Amino acid sequence: MSVWRGVALALSLALPLALPAQETRPVAVPTDVDGVRVEETVVVVGEQPGPGMWIVRKDGHDLYLLGTLTPLPNRMQWQARQLQSVLAQAQEVIRLRGVALDVKVGFFRGMLLLPRLLGARKSPDGKQLRDLVTPESYARWLTLKARYIGSDSGVERWRPLFAAQELYTEAMKKAGLSTRDLVWPVVETGIKAHHPVVTVVSEPIVITDPKPLLVEWSKTTLDDLACFNDTLAHIETDLGAMRARANAWATGDMAALRALPPAYRWEACSAAISEAGIGKRLGFGEVQSRIDAKWLAAAETALGRNAVSFAPVPLGRLLGANGYLARLQAKGYTIIAPDADEEANAGAN
Repeated sequence: MSVWRGVALALSLALPLALPAQETRPVAVPTDVDGVRVEETVVVVGEQPGPGMWIVRKDGHDLYLLGTLTPLPNRMQWQARQLQSVLAQAQEVIRLRGVALDVKVGFFRGMLLLPRLLGARKSPDGKQLRDLVTPESYARWLTLKARYIGSDSGVERWRPLFAAQELYTEAMKKAGLSTRDLVWPVVETGIKAHHPVVTVVSEPIVITDPKPLLVEWSKTTLDDLACFNDTLAHIETDLGAMRARANAWATGDMAALRALPPAYRWEACSAAISEAGIGKRLGFGEVQSRIDAKWLAAAETALGRNAVSFAPVPLGRLLGANGYLARLQAKGYTIIAPDADEEANAGAN
């Protein structure tokens, strides 16, 4: 979700502008099933170990990879002891930033543009959401909106992509989940303490004058109906899997993470931006493939020069037939899974 949310947010708003230590009980979140209110166990809380790390190895050099995930349990406290130990040894940290929008504008000029930025989420020609989506989709939207957003009428004037983003964010909150980044603050603390080299992998897009871009954006109609419908379906059908994935990540249950369906990748929402004329002109068309190539090059360079390196990477980029682990293995690197010892013991038995 990071690419489409980051791009959408940048185009609309992105000018520089404790629990008891050992509590592990699950949280019960009320849900409605056919109009009947029930309690469903959804997410863990308190201190949790988090997942183990993959190790990419060649010639005695190790790259530790932590698979990141969003959303995660809102009320968990991550112990992060293995990560802290790795950071104490690492000579290099690779940070995957993705699209890096650099808006060249001063503070006061940015303040003058703020009203226009705030209006950039709205649909062209003042259309309401009901005018932009099918009656069937709008009926589904109203049901989910009532459950997760409430009576807010302002969102009805937003483009479908932005309305979907708002619905997703509020649904996560109600489900006891959070989209905040738990990993990087721990990594940043380790960097300050141990001073490894930090290699940032990003695809910079520089905007020198946002004013004409915002004018163009305000007149651009996005092909974002697929994004809107996919987001509704994701919230309607995948909340249970999202909770299960969040629990598995928090508790370090790698078998469960492998068994669960992969997290939704938001391709339709990314395409709504990247395939629009304004998106293509800014260079979003093949952005993910360029970022992947840069990350793999950085990983191989780090493995060649460091005894120990570290990188946090979204699980969706790590796993799968075309994921980073498979690509590195195809190049001759040894891949050691987080639960390799457990798998070996199970095979021996």
